[in-house]
Amino acid sequence: MGVTGYAGFELAKLLLRHPRVATPLFLSRSGEAAGGRLEGYYPEIGGTGSYPLEPFSWELLKSSGIEVLFLATPHELSRELVPEALARGLRVVDLSGAWRLKQAANRAVYGFEDQNAELAAELDRTAVYGLPELHREELREAVLVANPGCYATSVIVPLAPLVRSGLVDTARGVVCDCKSGVSGAGKKPTQKTHFVEVAGNFSAYSVFGHRHTGEILEQAGLYADELIFTPHLLPIPRGILSTIYLGLTRPVTAKEIEAVLREFYSGAQWIRIFEHGKLPQVQYSLHTNYCDVGFQLAPDNKRLIVVSCLDNLMKGAAGQALQNLNVMFGWSEREGFQ
Repeated sequence: MGVTGYAGFELAKLLLRHPRVATPLFLSRSGEAAGGRLEGYYPEIGGTGSYPLEPFSWELLKSSGIEVLFLATPHELSRELVPEALARGLRVVDLSGAWRLKQAANRAVYGFEDQNAELAAELDRTAVYGLPELHREELREAVLVANPGCYATSVIVPLAPLVRSGLVDTARGVVCDCKSGVSGAGKKPTQKTHFVEVAGNFSAYSVFGHRHTGEILEQAGLYADELIFTPHLLPIPRGILSTIYLGLTRPVTAKEIEAVLREFYSGAQWIRIFEHGKLPQVQYSLHTNYCDVGFQLAPDNKRLIVVSCLDNLMKGAAGQALQNLNVMFGWSEREGFQ
């Protein structure tokens, strides 16, 4: 559901070629023409078949034998639909921010008004944060997967192992300077994402107020006063580059930093660790599910800069959702990406 948005369509393309998935049922929602076809929104798939947008109903999902519902919908709509979906025995992978946050203080940024507050609180508690490299075991049995935010993924992946190692002096502050392509803002046009405003420009936004901040705090294990996270809008269609500035608790070697990262992500198929001094670029991970991580250690061996890159529509959204599906069903995490 939500297939006509950028992330939803990216996921549709992945599901259509997944060898273990039947032809997906694409559901229309408010603002989409029921009875329309996906190729009407995205003509580039017109030669591969015809894919109707079915009017949403729970009865349709039941009669179609649906097991998993992907929601690429606004946060408030996901918040409304998920309790009913779970009550009907569906497993849900939600690409919105509706269920990502465990702490009420972090979740307050969304301003949710739940009809059944007690049930919503239980789902907040039991939802599994869908970053497989951190929560693979919980995902295997999960009925509700909260797919991470794109910025959050780009920061948590490089930061979590370093914080857990005890090498990061969090009291000195963790600075995350992050830059995303325009598709990260969604398909609905705004004045800030208009071509005339973006092309040839570079701007910061949502300073000290971005919705992904809480995810970084909770998943990396930081307190609010230890993190500065500033997102920026790049004049490119897709891709994220995050630069993370860290002070260290003691002098370290580059080999030690690299060993921490490689050990933590041993066996992780979609994390690429670069050698010391070789830094990722946006172009390396575009249209893939990789999150690339590189670093540079200061000459005093007590300061560290880490750079990560990913495609915000793939590892930052649809690709990660498909990776979560693979983990949930015990398939190879590379299924559907070839």
